[in-house]
Formats: sequence, C-alpha cells, structure tokens
Amino acid sequence: MTTAAATAGLAQSAAESSATALAPAAGGGATGLVQSVDWLAIAPPVVVAAIALVVLVADLFVPAARKPLLGYGAVAGLAAALALLVPLHDGDRSTFCLTTGTRACSYTADHFTLVIQALVLGGALLTALLSVGDTRKLPAGEFWFLLLSSAAGAALLPAARDLATLVVALEVASLPAFALVGIKRGDRRSSEAALKFFLSSVVATTVMLLGVSFVYAATGTLHLTEIAARLDDVPGQLSTLAQAGVALTLVGFAFKTAAAPFHFWVPDTYVGAPLPIAAYLSVVGKAVGFSGLILVTVVAFPSYADVWGPALAVLAALTMTVGNAAALRQSATRARSAVRLLAWSSVAQAGYLLVPIAAAAYAGDRQIGSTVAYALMYAVVNLGAFAVAALVARTHPGNRMADYRGLYATRPLAALAMAFFLLCLAGLPPGIIGLFAKVTVFSSAVDAGLGWLAVVMAVNVVIALYYYLRWTAALFRSPAEDAADQPVARHRTPAPLTVAIVLTAVAGIALSGAPQTLLRFADVSLF
Repeated sequence: MTTAAATAGLAQSAAESSATALAPAAGGGATGLVQSVDWLAIAPPVVVAAIALVVLVADLFVPAARKPLLGYGAVAGLAAALALLVPLHDGDRSTFCLTTGTRACSYTADHFTLVIQALVLGGALLTALLSVGDTRKLPAGEFWFLLLSSAAGAALLPAARDLATLVVALEVASLPAFALVGIKRGDRRSSEAALKFFLSSVVATTVMLLGVSFVYAATGTLHLTEIAARLDDVPGQLSTLAQAGVALTLVGFAFKTAAAPFHFWVPDTYVGAPLPIAAYLSVVGKAVGFSGLILVTVVAFPSYADVWGPALAVLAALTMTVGNAAALRQSATRARSAVRLLAWSSVAQAGYLLVPIAAAAYAGDRQIGSTVAYALMYAVVNLGAFAVAALVARTHPGNRMADYRGLYATRPLAALAMAFFLLCLAGLPPGIIGLFAKVTVFSSAVDAGLGWLAVVMAVNVVIALYYYLRWTAALFRSPAEDAADQPVARHRTPAPLTVAIVLTAVAGIALSGAPQTLLRFADVSLF
C-alpha cells in the first residue's frame, strides 16, 4: 500500500466517521458534532501557521538586503505563540468534540499538551535564533516558511486526540523537515541526507497508516478514548486485525523516534542538514515522535499494554546501547564530526526516553512524567550544545572533534557553556538537572519492576561518561601544535546566536539549582 493510497483510505474513513456523527439522532434532529471552536485553545499552532503564510508572501516583496527581517518576524511569531500558552494553564480545554454517546474530542489542550507545546515552540524559537545569522546562502523565504510550517504541525500533534488528526499533524511536522534538510542547494551531502530522511519517513508513515487503518476497521472509530474502550471488546473475528494494527502503528512511531533498529537515517541526516535544522530534528522532531507514541500507547492502546510494554522495554535497551556504542567510536578519532557524535548521542538519549513509556505499561500513566521531564532537560542542553557547535562552525566549517581542542583559550565562555551542556547530558555535577532527570527515568524502571532495564540503563550511563568527558577535557587542553601556529580568525558572533547560547545556559543553570521545578512542571497525566 502506498502512502498516498493509505492517506486517501484514512481520509475516507474520517469522512465517514464525521458523516455518521453529523447525522440526526434516531429520536430527534440533534447533530453529533459540536460546531463551536475554542479559538484560544487552538491559538498556538494557528498563530505559527499564520506567521508562516505571512513570511512566505512577504518574501515576494522584501528586497534581498532586508531578508533578515523575515527571520526576526519568525522569531516574533514563535514568541507570540509561546505567550499564548500562558492563558491556557488554568485548566483543560477541548474543541471539535462529538456529543453522541461518550464525549470524545479531536483537540484537547490539557497539561500534557501545554508542556509539549512549550517544548516544541521553545525548541523552534531557539532554532530560529540559531538560523537568523546562518541563512545567508539559503533561500530565506522558503527556509522560514518551512521551519514555521513544521513547528505548527509539531505544536498540533500533542493536542491530537484522534488518529486522523494525529497522522495529519505528524506529516505536517515531517514534510517540511525533508525540504529543510536538503535546502543547501548544490551540496551533495545535504541532498543525500534529505533522500535518506525522506525514504525512511515514507516507510514509517506507510506502515503507520496501514496500522491505523486496521485499528479503525476493528473498532469503527478514530478517537483515542473510543478506541481504548472498544479494543477491550473486539469481536473474535477482528481480534487478529486489531493486534496487527496496534503492532504496525507502534513500528511506525519507532521510526519517528529513531529507536533502534530504525535509527539508521539519523547520523547522515544530521551531518548533511544545516546545523540549526540538525538541532531542530534532535529536539523538536524527537518530541513529536515521543508525544505521539505516548498518546497511542497510554491513551488508545492500554488494553494491549502486555504487548507494547515489553516491546518498548527491549527497544529502549537496544537503542541506548547502539547509540552509545556508536558514539564511542566517533569520539575515538579527532577527525570525526562533532555533529555525528551528537547524532549518535541523540539516539542513545532516545533509549532513555523510551524507558518511562515502557514502564507505564506496568505502573500506570503517571510514569510518562519522567519521559516529559527528561525531554525538557534534553531539549535545553542539547540545543545549547548545538548552539556552541554553530559558533565553532563559523571558524571551522568541518566541525571536527579536533576543532574543539583548546576552545577555552580562544572562547572561554563558549567552552564553559559547552562543558556544562556535556556534563548535563552525562548526568554529572554541576549539571544537576541531567543527574535528576536520569535518576527519575531510572526510578520509573525500578518502580515498574523492570530491574533488568534499570541495570542496562546504568551500564549505558557509565559508557556514555567516556565520550562526554573526553569531549569536555578537550575543551580545556592546550591547542594542537599545528593549530597553535596559525592565527585565529575572528568572526563577529551574530547577536541571535549569542542569545541562544545564553538562554540555554541560564535555563540549564537555573534548573540545576531547582530541579524539582522541572519535575513538578513535567508531572503530567492523560487521565
């Protein structure tokens, strides 16, 4: 089944479901779909999408010398979308709801949604800051339109409460990302990275759509809460179809989260993409995949927890082990790319993020708060590490591991910031927030009775110390002899890049001083 065919089938299913909901009830003329729209609830993704269209149109009229204004407009739009989350924190809001039978909604702005939207929009905002001074050789209008479009889809996804909206949001977040990865025209590595990313994502989407179609055929509904209720009582002749649908849907999300063995696209994609886009994929792309995985497992498929729980536990162990083993190999050679090392590190971090979701199958949905807390920590420090990498790339375009040796001698504040970010990722003081996040994830595995997974995680955390500490030590070593004899080329650091480094460093330090603040903020429940 092709992606287009599967999408068409899903759209037809959604249309049929909507038509049924809109049909008059047997006893009267009341319709089943509430037509009023809560505009405040849907404001964050709508504002981002509107700014994307404004930027695209403005690009036609703005002269080349003023193209940077488009970037600042994108930054302002993302900041406005973040501000719109504030009035939503006082309670759950839902819209596009059915009133026939149980009340099921397609869009819900609960605490889980707001936390993930804050992560996604904050990550997109920092990506925009990294990009403002780094888009001189890129088509500015297309770049900002694609980035904002992807961010709008990413902000929509955590609020989706039916499979049709979930799939549409996932594709709106993913499709612009393909073009962003390959936007460096004439660059062979960029084109190759975009092709690998596109092919792997198309396979994931096809598999997931097939699974969604099977689930719809077995349950007759697309709403997640309705699916959960009907999967408990699937007729015997449809049981195999439902099980296959659940399995295929999970496989599709495993691709999206870069879980091993579906991670093969990550290193080449990160290296070939523009550096800010690699940062965006490592944080926002990962948040999209994991929030979708949480929704389908914990909300839609709780009755199959005995299937997806062990499967995700095995995937978590495999992912963190593969990622750390590959990162060790990258750190062993000075000529290796620092971005490739960060890519393999992100694969390993995906393994840690999977642990609490697997634990939720055994100990309840409160465990997912550990995944959310870890994702927030990872977003702050990983974006900070990419920001420093973008700074180094201005004088060393190759961005090799050797280029970071002696960074303290030339850029002491950047070196200190990078050391702090790496120690947070390693879970070592003074990166207290990284330590707390890892302990929270470790505790979720222990509380769920997954002692073997906790042991695997502990071993992998120790393995990761080697390459994180090796990189940290290189920052403060004497520069290599060949580098010491060469004059250091000074480049003016763009103000937005400086702001991005400062914001992530301040946020990391503040959270390390009060880690419980992050844990309370991330304490979410979907029921």
